[in-house]
Amino acid sequence: MTALPRRFCLALAAASLARPALAQGYPDRPINLVVPFLAGGSTDIAARILAERLAPRLGPQARIVVENRAGAGGSVGSEWVRHRAPDGYTLLLASASALGTNPAALPAQTPYDPVEDFTPIAVIGGGPIVLVVPASSRFRTARDLLDAVKAEPGKYTWATSGAGGIGHLTGEYLKISAGGLRAEHVPYRGGSAVMEALAKGEVDYSLEVLASTASHLRDGLSRGLAVSSLARHPLFPDIPTLDEIGLKGFEITTWNVLVGPKGLPAPIVAQLAAGVREVLAEPDVIRRMSLAGVDPAAPGTPEATRAFLVAERDKFRDIVRRADIRLGR
Repeated sequence: MTALPRRFCLALAAASLARPALAQGYPDRPINLVVPFLAGGSTDIAARILAERLAPRLGPQARIVVENRAGAGGSVGSEWVRHRAPDGYTLLLASASALGTNPAALPAQTPYDPVEDFTPIAVIGGGPIVLVVPASSRFRTARDLLDAVKAEPGKYTWATSGAGGIGHLTGEYLKISAGGLRAEHVPYRGGSAVMEALAKGEVDYSLEVLASTASHLRDGLSRGLAVSSLARHPLFPDIPTLDEIGLKGFEITTWNVLVGPKGLPAPIVAQLAAGVREVLAEPDVIRRMSLAGVDPAAPGTPEATRAFLVAERDKFRDIVRRADIRLGR
């Protein structure tokens, strides 16, 4: 599994996987699984697969209903879940933007702490960010592009699916890691708009999640130069990592994490986490999620999930500080 930072994959896999006793009487009514984005995206698809396969493991009458509450890069739905009762009947399938980059880069618009204001349950999966250029671009390698941006500061433009999002912070980290590059950031409304702009040659490059770039890469509309994970991705094994091209240790991934409101009872957390572990081990789930651009996570525990969220929160805060990003402050 290549989607998540390696040190956390090892921690998740090493954790105890014992199945707990069921929480008494839970669930006795439908569970709402909130997706903080519109229907159809990778997080939404992963949520629907999870809901379908997790419900039978919670009891013969269990039902999980996916509810889309989109807005502000995932912050609207996340904030709504934060204020629900911690009874296990409202859960959130969060993303790296909702519980990672938004709190770091947009604190005024994100009135919650991604760790302290939620109950971590399980890491669901993730995937790399792709450094991508138009098919017509003269740049054939990531090193060609980075050298050109360094040689002519401010000349080149790069697109992301929104200011403060995972692509934006990955791009800022790339510029820092490559020696303090300067290029003009052009935010768009969503990954599809970014890929359309690239196909038309409106921008020079982008940092975009694999789920958004995959079809364009397969169809030859854009060219992938590097991925942001430490290992190459099996869907595109010919695309090197940024670590390989000289940016040693470069690793940022997008991810999905299942959480509940703060104060979720431990027996319910344990029951949900155990069910998720079983779901993520199913070959059909692995196949379906991978097709949606989400690499299923290694087995883990709520404690390891919390440690993962703490590290991701701190990493994104550090990028914002180093890049001196000031959005909506």
